[in-house]
Amino acid sequence: QVQLVESGGGLVQPGGSLRLSCAASISIFGIDAMGWYRQAPGKQREMVATITRLGTINYAESVKGRFTVPRDNAKSTVYLQMNSLKPEDTAVYYCNGRLGTKTYWGQGTQVTVSS
Repeated sequence: QVQLVESGGGLVQPGGSLRLSCAASISIFGIDAMGWYRQAPGKQREMVATITRLGTINYAESVKGRFTVPRDNAKSTVYLQMNSLKPEDTAVYYCNGRLGTKTYWGQGTQVTVSS
């Protein structure tokens, strides 16, 4: 069993930055891949970025060049650094972890981009 706890959401103006955190209950090196997903009202949940244990990163086209996924192994934490935020980035952001055939989700954190 893996617990994932997100934090760092909030309200930010367009063009601003925000950093989300996802703390795992086990070493992130013990997790095959971690990722960030988001779900806007009335829309399906979509992948934002994923990072494998070996550090291979995949970004959605809509966030390339604006978002990054640094990680702190000592803190078992993966971050989502979001820059140049746009109103269309408004959503609930979820942390995801995959271990073998099992997938784990955090509780989600709201990000609202608005002036």
